[in-house]
Amino acid sequence: MKILVFSSLNIDHNYYVKQIAKPKETIFAKEYNVVSGGKGLNAAIALARSGVHVYLAGNIGNDAKILEKVLADNHVDTTYLNRVDEPNGHAIIQIDENGENSIFIYGGSNQSITTEYIDSVLTEFEKGDLLILQNEINNQIHLINKASELGLTIMLNPSPFNDDIYTYPLHKIDYFFINEVEGKGFTNENDPLRILDELKVMYPKAKVVLTLGSIGAYYQDEKQRIFQDAFKVKAIDTVGAGDTFMGYFSYGLSQGLKPAECLLLATKASSITVQRKGAADSIPTLKEVNEI
Repeated sequence: MKILVFSSLNIDHNYYVKQIAKPKETIFAKEYNVVSGGKGLNAAIALARSGVHVYLAGNIGNDAKILEKVLADNHVDTTYLNRVDEPNGHAIIQIDENGENSIFIYGGSNQSITTEYIDSVLTEFEKGDLLILQNEINNQIHLINKASELGLTIMLNPSPFNDDIYTYPLHKIDYFFINEVEGKGFTNENDPLRILDELKVMYPKAKVVLTLGSIGAYYQDEKQRIFQDAFKVKAIDTVGAGDTFMGYFSYGLSQGLKPAECLLLATKASSITVQRKGAADSIPTLKEVNEI
């Protein structure tokens, strides 16, 4: 089984603030840094730090030396990475004293993925291989359709959630990784159990992982629903926690672990991530996760 992450690479501009700025409000940042990020890059690094071989596909811009270095340092396979002559995607992130964040993204290179490039990458993979997707790149419909045609196992985190998602062939998704906001976007429900009930009706064959931050996470498939408590830690930065969770859950699947074991592993990993600053830089190794 091969693992491919086909998604975004961002340069993250992090601003640490007392509280997230409100409309018309100007505030001071207590700290600022520039680090590697992007949901695709984060997930790929989580998988690489778990010890498995992972491929990353996506566009990388002409100003992305920082991203190239972190991928090389973490032994992510960039064979299928596409270098383009335009600015890389980047994110502006506010992080408050409780570790909560507010993010806006400039798509840049992440929004110029071509269908020809998608086809050239996916034809290198085969039935049963894992494909990890998020929603920070364009041409998602073609990507999902082509992957389904080839028999890949498709895992989608529909973040950032927008109206485009309603146009995707979601019945072809094998695993959904969502939080409460995305769950409400799909079902118009707020209660986690109601979200899971509605998704079971909407996509009866899909497996759903619903993350609830400091509360914990659910896993649901056709036969079972499992809950995993969160680890009680002091969060200082939640950026990248969801990507870490998805990466380590995927690692567990690739190793033949049961859903409950994958859920526990992913919860451990993300509990470490939220105690560190940054996105890719905050992701733990498998050794660190197993020490909990």
